[in-house]
Amino acid sequence: MSPQLSLTLQYIVIALAVAISAWVVFRKQAPNAARSLRIALALPLVRDGRPAWLRAFGKRIAPASKTSADGCGGCNNCETGDASR
Repeated sequence: MSPQLSLTLQYIVIALAVAISAWVVFRKQAPNAARSLRIALALPLVRDGRPAWLRAFGKRIAPASKTSADGCGGCNNCETGDASR
């Protein structure tokens, strides 16, 4: 293996590690922004007319849907009746 190829491979591995670390920190510090970004990236990929592999990739990067604790999908103020929370 040539020294130039070895150095290039090392830079690629380091850049990949930095990108993954940055994504993990971004998800921990700004989860709503990360969710919005994942939706924005996945939405164009899952549209009709796209190849099956591209739609599968879009479904993989799409975030899970948010569910409510009580299952109704409402504001979770059923017992208080206070919708201002």
